[in-house]
Amino acid sequence: GPTLVEALDNYIHPPKKPVDKPLRIPIQNVYTIPGVGTVPVGRVETGVLKVGDKVVFMPPGVVGEVRSIEMHHQPIQQAEPGDNIGFNVRGISKRDIKRGDVAGHPDNPPTVAEEFTARIFIIWHPSAVTVGYSPVIHAHTASVAARITEIQAKLDPRTGQVVEKNPQFLKMGDAAIVKFKPIKPMVIEKYSEFPQLGRFAMRDMGKTVGIGVVMEVKPAKVEIKKK
Repeated sequence: GPTLVEALDNYIHPPKKPVDKPLRIPIQNVYTIPGVGTVPVGRVETGVLKVGDKVVFMPPGVVGEVRSIEMHHQPIQQAEPGDNIGFNVRGISKRDIKRGDVAGHPDNPPTVAEEFTARIFIIWHPSAVTVGYSPVIHAHTASVAARITEIQAKLDPRTGQVVEKNPQFLKMGDAAIVKFKPIKPMVIEKYSEFPQLGRFAMRDMGKTVGIGVVMEVKPAKVEIKKK
């Protein structure tokens, strides 16, 4: 039979990079480099970024032009999913953008959520989770508090079947479908379209309270400030 290495080479194909999806780059940090300008840093999750592209950063809605892209201190002409890059953007100052913003192309900008519906699982909570509870949602590089506005259904954690509609509260070990309203603008996407931007952790009191995946997003109206 084949050796282990041959077997790995022949049978394990790396997953196809999501290059044909719209561009999404969650921003980790933003630097100002003397003589260069504003340089956001982040990992390309989906799509392709090329030198010369126009990019929009959401939620702020500011648009700039990519002058150069660097990976591991080497200039590159285009960046693909999985690449950790710094990219110099003309027309944007460091004050305009911050960690947690997401870059995309203006013709298919990242989604800013007015509210979103998610399937969640409560990992830890000392009492009960009710409507009005506002944990901090950690999705991609963003962390924004969001208020539970509706608990639509409690689910069987094993099968995902609805066991109770509109329950009054959730406790540790419960799975549910809930609606969240972010307290300030945040980018979050449907898990089915952009899994990297559609899963999140809920944190409170220094602990992870729950985890979730986004089922639906009601987009907020954000004006894109065309340069």
